[in-house]
Amino acid sequence: MSNPYAHIIEPLNPQKPEWKFFNLRKLGDPRYEHLPFSIRVLLESAVRNCDEFLVKKEDVERILNWKQTQTQTVEVPFRPARVILQDFTGVPAVVDFAAMRDAVKKLGGDPEKINPVCPADLVIDHSIQVDFNRKSDSLQKNQELEFERNKERFEFLKWGSKAFQNMRIIPPGSGIVHQVNLEYLARVVFQQDGYYYPDSLVGTDSHTTMIDGLGVLGWGVGGIEAEAVMLGQPISMVLPEVIGYKLQGTPNKYITSTDIVLTVTKHLRQVGVVGKFVEFFGPGVAQLSIADRATIANMCPEYGATAAFFPVDHISVQYLEQTGRDAEKLTYITQYLKAVGMFRDYSNQAQDPEFTKVVELDLSTVEPCCSGPKRPQDRVAVSEMKQDFESCLGAKQGFKGFQVPPERHHVSIPFQYNGVDYSLSHGSVVIAAITSCTNTSNPSVMLGAGLLAKKAIQCGLGVKPYIKTSLSPGSGVVTYYLKESGVMEYLSELGFDVVGYGCMTCIGNSGPLPEPVVEAITQGDLVAAGILSGNRNFEGRVHPNTRANYLASPPLVIAYAIAGTIKIDFEKEPIGVNTEGKNIFLRDIWPTREEIQAVERKFVIPAMFKEVYEKVEKVNDRWNSLNASSDKLYPWDPKSTYIKSPPFFDGLTRELPKPKSIVDAYALLNLGDSVTTDHISPAGNIARSSTAARYLTSRGLTPREFNSYGSRRGNDAVMARGTFANIRLFNKFLNKQAPCTLYLPTGETLDVYDAAEKYQEAGYPLLILAGKEYGSGSSRDWAAKGPFLLGIKAVLAESYERIHRSNLVGMGIIPLEYLPGETADSLGLTGRERYTVVIPEQLTPRMIVDIKKT
Repeated sequence: MSNPYAHIIEPLNPQKPEWKFFNLRKLGDPRYEHLPFSIRVLLESAVRNCDEFLVKKEDVERILNWKQTQTQTVEVPFRPARVILQDFTGVPAVVDFAAMRDAVKKLGGDPEKINPVCPADLVIDHSIQVDFNRKSDSLQKNQELEFERNKERFEFLKWGSKAFQNMRIIPPGSGIVHQVNLEYLARVVFQQDGYYYPDSLVGTDSHTTMIDGLGVLGWGVGGIEAEAVMLGQPISMVLPEVIGYKLQGTPNKYITSTDIVLTVTKHLRQVGVVGKFVEFFGPGVAQLSIADRATIANMCPEYGATAAFFPVDHISVQYLEQTGRDAEKLTYITQYLKAVGMFRDYSNQAQDPEFTKVVELDLSTVEPCCSGPKRPQDRVAVSEMKQDFESCLGAKQGFKGFQVPPERHHVSIPFQYNGVDYSLSHGSVVIAAITSCTNTSNPSVMLGAGLLAKKAIQCGLGVKPYIKTSLSPGSGVVTYYLKESGVMEYLSELGFDVVGYGCMTCIGNSGPLPEPVVEAITQGDLVAAGILSGNRNFEGRVHPNTRANYLASPPLVIAYAIAGTIKIDFEKEPIGVNTEGKNIFLRDIWPTREEIQAVERKFVIPAMFKEVYEKVEKVNDRWNSLNASSDKLYPWDPKSTYIKSPPFFDGLTRELPKPKSIVDAYALLNLGDSVTTDHISPAGNIARSSTAARYLTSRGLTPREFNSYGSRRGNDAVMARGTFANIRLFNKFLNKQAPCTLYLPTGETLDVYDAAEKYQEAGYPLLILAGKEYGSGSSRDWAAKGPFLLGIKAVLAESYERIHRSNLVGMGIIPLEYLPGETADSLGLTGRERYTVVIPEQLTPRMIVDIKKT
């Protein structure tokens, strides 16, 4: 159908009349110039895709009228320019596409019509684990194991790249999806099908928001939503409020971008930005590099916003030039964004749009900090770390408590490692990892870590050999500039050798700890610590034996590794003693921003990015040698424990069934606040005592071959058994942490999967009781698919994380929310009742339904 806004189409460059754009300023609407820049991106998409069917003129009017509609829960369609996937979430998406083709064929349709309509990039980055470290060949050995463990998955993905149109795969060993997106995949402005238009995306990873630091509007969605977008469906979204975050001042010379982002995260959690956009403005933005902005945008899920947007300015264009984008692209990007009023000058207050609300941060007030021990929003100043940890030890079990009896606070457990005597106590560091997209994209903190390592070595300091140290850069460019600047050798000497390119420790791919360390932790029931430059530190995520996990900048990761404990006050206590017996303090070896910037200017150059990314899709010989079927329908192997045809499309009919009421349901679990998608569907190691382990053993696998839950997301039999299998899950039925529950008809305690299976065999529907922020954390579709397979029909919670609520709806699980002011406690619910949820045939968003208990 013809576009009603065709009259505002014009060439961007009169010398190239074949390339046009929708000139939003030709709408002649004064409201446009007052819109937040992020909302202008939504408006452009609606105007360009307006067909009076999926996108209508009234949708355009609603977005233009944002000042009024932002508070009215108005839904609008959004068609992103592209989709990005990583392999943990990408494998199940491709599995679903393959199963859809089978289902379409069974219904008599053409299976090849199942194809991504929207361009999709998949970066394989979540499969590598830290099995080897502290050796020069650690990288090679970890990559060999990665291919050995994941050969089936990789062959399947390679099949997908050949079978489906519009799908590109970046092979393993290339880097972390978000850093590759920033440095290579980002278009900023698309030039396609005769039009220029803003780059925008959704991704199957919460931290897709990192790209917002470059002025590309994007956020994480569940795999279910991403698949719909890939099939050409717009996302239906509530037009968001936009919080203006004004940055002023200049950070002091010892502050890192990590300190800034942890400060912003805590601040915005307090402000309350769930479901909203955050848009940064003010003169302080110009003080931040794109890597700094991307670090802040990356942590968006941790402060709960949908997106954290930094409009494009001259620094964005300089970054594109630095990362090897060609001159012609830079020209049309700048011309287009200026033509449509989306190019930002942060020093020009006249450009400041209207916001729902404005909050401010003076960068000069930021101080060094970490975050933990169990949540990324729990910021702790470095000066208070020792005191904070000691108070957490004795505090009641919770986000800031471990409930260790006072008489056990000073326990020390001796052990031997490689024939040398050591001891561990509460707060001892056993994992120190420079990992995750949050920081490894940022040359300033990576070079800062390298310079600190150099000074530490020169002062005669080292890291105890039992501490599991690792460096997993987000792209090959990082290794390039660390080597060229001469700091890589010092990082290696401290134990921070490159162990892989991908998302490793932060996702739970931390690998095994030395057996004597595990024995000492177990013997003393110690609260051992992990220190990592990641963005997630939820319970049970990093490693089962590190109960306290702190997020920190790469230089601080090294500092705590050298100290060997997080119970240290760096201001008053030395970080170590050199061979001459001299006390060395952290301030003696900490590099200033000026030192770091001088090295960055000299060694982070465009030639590096060009050299690395010119060969990124072809350089991996192992990937190139994989054999993949050329069939358009996937030949499922019934013996495979990685790739299995899922049951979601079994019994599919052309007509949708009508919704039914849920009658006499049992509560499978009774949960508290902040139950994360890690609690619901863990991504880390498969415990030997778990239901999933028993299933894999029955298929002839040994524990060494189990791999991780994340790597087995293409097999619903494993993932259903892994649902609610996190050892840190706190179930009120049991009043303790365990992946177990009560089977209420008999009162017996069973693994969650086994209990659910008994309920299903008896024909009982199930629901979950929960508190606030149910489903926070990663955008994990298996956290909805798994409960669906367990027979869960509804969740009753006080509030939900946005992506998870959407995923539940996508799987047909009803996300019920208590009425304002009501909770399970206020209603006297124990979870031992039976529940009937009355569902009318016509469903609308945020409707009130009746729940009867018996």
